[in-house]
Amino acid sequence: MSSTTDKQPLKPLSPQEWELLISDFQQGQDASWTSRYSILEQVLSSILKRDFPVSLKYSLILFMEEFSLLLFQHSSLDQLMNALRSIVQAPLEPPHYTYTLKEQMMVSATSIFITLVDELDSQLFLPLEGLVELLLVIINRPNHSPDRQTRGIACECLRELERAYPCLLSDIAGQLWCLCQSERTHASQNYNLLFTQIVHNIAIHRVNTSILNTSIPMIPFNVPQWILNLGSNKEVSSLNYKELRRAMAFLLEWPHVFTPHGMMEFMGMIMPMALALDLQPSMLKVQFFGMVHSYDPLLCHAVLRLYLQFVDAFDGQEVEIARRLVSISRETQMHLVFRLLSLHWLLGFFNGLLTSNDVMKKKLILGMALSFYPAVFDPLALKALKLDLLALFSVCLETSQPEGENHLSIRSVFEKGLVSVSAFKWMPPWSTETAVAFRTFHKFLLDGSSHSHVDSSTTRKLMESAIFHSLQDMLVDLTLEFPRLVPVIVAFTNRFLGCQKHRYLGEGLLKTLDEKLLPKTLVDHKLLIYFPLFNRIAESDKIPPGRLLELLQELVVFIVKKHDPDAALRSWSQGSKVLGICRTMMMHHHSSRLFIGLSHLLAFTCLHFPDLEVRDNARIYLRMLVCIPGKKLRELLSLGEKLIGVVPSAQSGPFFNVHSPQQPLDPRKSRNVSAYIHIQRMMPLLVKQSWSLSLSALDFGDGKPDYLLSVKDNEPKPNDRGTEGSSDGQINSESERIPLPQEPLRVMDAKISQLLVTLRKHFACIPDFRYMLGIKVKIPCFLRFMSEPFSRIWGHNASDGNLDEVEALPAIYATVLKFSSSAPYGSITSCHIPFLIGEPSEKNSPIDQKVSTEIVLFDNGSHEDDNSSKALVMIELEPREPTPGMVDVFIETSTENGQIICGQLQSISIGIEDMFLKAIIPSDIPDDGVPTYCSDLFTSLWEAYGSPSNFGHETFPLQGGKGAAVIYGTQSVKLLEVSASSLIQLTEHHLALFVVSVTGDPLVDLLRDGGIIRDVVWKEVESDPSGDSTNLITNLESGPLALKYIDEDDEIKGDLAVDTRRSMGCIHILVFLPPRFHLLLQMEVGDISTLVRIRTDHWPCLAYIDDYLEALYLGR
Repeated sequence: MSSTTDKQPLKPLSPQEWELLISDFQQGQDASWTSRYSILEQVLSSILKRDFPVSLKYSLILFMEEFSLLLFQHSSLDQLMNALRSIVQAPLEPPHYTYTLKEQMMVSATSIFITLVDELDSQLFLPLEGLVELLLVIINRPNHSPDRQTRGIACECLRELERAYPCLLSDIAGQLWCLCQSERTHASQNYNLLFTQIVHNIAIHRVNTSILNTSIPMIPFNVPQWILNLGSNKEVSSLNYKELRRAMAFLLEWPHVFTPHGMMEFMGMIMPMALALDLQPSMLKVQFFGMVHSYDPLLCHAVLRLYLQFVDAFDGQEVEIARRLVSISRETQMHLVFRLLSLHWLLGFFNGLLTSNDVMKKKLILGMALSFYPAVFDPLALKALKLDLLALFSVCLETSQPEGENHLSIRSVFEKGLVSVSAFKWMPPWSTETAVAFRTFHKFLLDGSSHSHVDSSTTRKLMESAIFHSLQDMLVDLTLEFPRLVPVIVAFTNRFLGCQKHRYLGEGLLKTLDEKLLPKTLVDHKLLIYFPLFNRIAESDKIPPGRLLELLQELVVFIVKKHDPDAALRSWSQGSKVLGICRTMMMHHHSSRLFIGLSHLLAFTCLHFPDLEVRDNARIYLRMLVCIPGKKLRELLSLGEKLIGVVPSAQSGPFFNVHSPQQPLDPRKSRNVSAYIHIQRMMPLLVKQSWSLSLSALDFGDGKPDYLLSVKDNEPKPNDRGTEGSSDGQINSESERIPLPQEPLRVMDAKISQLLVTLRKHFACIPDFRYMLGIKVKIPCFLRFMSEPFSRIWGHNASDGNLDEVEALPAIYATVLKFSSSAPYGSITSCHIPFLIGEPSEKNSPIDQKVSTEIVLFDNGSHEDDNSSKALVMIELEPREPTPGMVDVFIETSTENGQIICGQLQSISIGIEDMFLKAIIPSDIPDDGVPTYCSDLFTSLWEAYGSPSNFGHETFPLQGGKGAAVIYGTQSVKLLEVSASSLIQLTEHHLALFVVSVTGDPLVDLLRDGGIIRDVVWKEVESDPSGDSTNLITNLESGPLALKYIDEDDEIKGDLAVDTRRSMGCIHILVFLPPRFHLLLQMEVGDISTLVRIRTDHWPCLAYIDDYLEALYLGR
């Protein structure tokens, strides 16, 4: 760098600052550092520090080399040399000073010097002499084992300096020759390469110097003055010529010391030396030809380079070279790269033989033809290269045999070679094997042709060749047998059509396909797969359009006869593509040539085609064909392709090139979307809940209600308070447990123990939604919209003004429904509907649109018809509390013309009956044991909710092992004045899934004969229900709610009530309320009334259950 007086004084940078500096330099942000610091002085001083991290020293050396043009000037090379001497001459002291550090510093210093100094001048002699002298000191210790690697690196540095500044070391060549003779370690390769480089430069640049002169000492080293005007030297004298040949003979005795990479370097210098010294190439051939039999690709490559340099010296040995290369390609144990290289070399080798016009050498290729056929299990890349060799062989075969004798042989080679890639017929058209097969077609056809000139004789020869005729027949058969290859065949033809010289080959293939393919194709709906090929045939003005027009007319007649009203879109697509080909013919052919056939086709289409748009377009084309002259007609038809800003569609024909910009959202139109876009439940609610019990505003004093404290963690977790603070009060950490008095150990009887076992098994199946996915509740709904108001607002106009036809109905696309709710239902997943057709106006009658505000009659789902104007929407809830609520629905969709619709739809009501789920069955319960398990579970829960004192303060772990449930039961009663037959019928329709057991002979007979309630426990002898409910209004202080069954002033007398509830039997119903609650119903059925005993561990649901029972059984 230049003077740094205006910069800050030298302040050592920390390792972190060095890493930041290197990163900034690599990102081009070096200005902020170079303006404040002298970077070069900082780098050199840090490298020389003994206590500086060794790993960072390597990074700084590489950084200095990478940015040498920014850090160094010619005047700063002395600083670099001083630092280099300090490191190289420092005593070995691992890990601070090692051989590796010295070697890296030598390499980087040499690289920096060569990068900075392009041309030598006298001012740079001093730093250059210092660098060379230091390196010569290092190498001047032959056979010294500890630093042999360092000496080898120093030799490489000197060789790079000799290569950059030719003949720099020519005066001390004799001294270096002596070192080569003395060195016996593996560094001898580096010494020999250095000496070879010096001799090579002397011979090439013809320097008049003696390499046997050892009178000039190596140290101190002086740069030769004549090196500045190297080009003015005279030719080599006879004495020097002899010395160079003697040095050459010495070097040829040491190939065994070279590694394959060293041999490549050595051969690159030896061959120019042999030419410069007029040596016999046979000397090199005898010395190095044996390397062709090695198993190293570098050595084989070196022999091939020698062959290309001295072709005449290897006359007669081409067979041995070719057979060796073929042998390498067929040895499966070889690396694939080596095998591929051998085939590449063989291709170049044979191309050289073909250009020599030597008949004997061409016969060499013909004699090895059987070796070129790919094996079945060869890799695909190897097959491709072997097929290239077969293509080259076919060219040689065609030019070496007399005319008329080679057609069968060439076709046989072509067909046998394709056997190895014949699987392309059954593979996808984009497969690599298909690409290789069609590449081979192209190679066989054009390998003997050139693109440089146009020769009519070559044109006729290719058109009449056996390969071309065989390829034509093969393409016809492939197109008929494997239609999925049509796009590949079209691309193959386009490759010829895109070449000015070989365009005639593509036209010949299209003509053959027109003559041989079109008469054989079957006219059906699958014919459309050939349309890309038909389009290319229609573009060629050298192919008569008659056959294609006849085929298209047959296709249109087939479409008209086989038209299906449900396939209107397919008919439109097929008709549009037919018209697209007709348009292509009108653009590329004279009107007089296709007038008769095309007019018949267009006339039939505009009269009989089932699609209206196709008929109209055919009528327009027919009028243009009749009324507009040919030249003007082509100008009009090509006008659409010249419009600026309209990108042509990938589909054929002009009917897909419609430029429709996206229209922005109009908030005024989206204001009342709920008036014509409706979402409704599939099954209406029995009770349309107009209220919901919320306890968030109630004051419970210091404590909390029991049902909110029913789940708690098994073990204290210090972070639980903040983790689940938003779970609606149902989950509490260990620190929020209710203070319970210490109780002595209790002794339980066998019955209570069995009940606890059942409860633990049941609660272990209930997931703890705090730590895992909760239980889902699905609400099926329908989305529909009315066509008439939708079209009026969003501008859809039917063609005939009648919205009852399916084709004229509007549609919406890419609909997204988003849901939200203030009720504790968790996150609700959005719903996506790709396509929805509008509902005809006749279905928008107001009948059945109005329902009762509170109660609706039972609906068995008969309204769910198979109609495309309704889309099924499944709302999935994950309740945190079994409570009714409302789900708000928001819609985002788009119309056919790209307009965006956004708005809010009607809200969906969620009732308590939506929360009714069957109890979770453990996986170890067999199917035939499920009824018994459910009955036992009902009994266990009934006892737990009715007599909590028997269970103490038992906790029941939930699934996941982190949370546990505590039972707080509540009970109530409900008298239903309804007949037994009505109650049984309604129970079978609505609650059959939740019935777990039935007791009493009359009731069992009625329900069992009905056949709806199945897989339950039937108890024909009814047990006395009074034993479970004699003390109904007890423990008032333990629960927040207590109801009396019979008041003193009640009109129903006690004896009547007892008689009515004992007359027929009991129905036991078990309902699971997510996330972990239960509802138990014991219906004591009488002839004229039924007493329902209710027990639950979620007392807020009692109010909803009361309304539900009245709506279900009393119709209120």
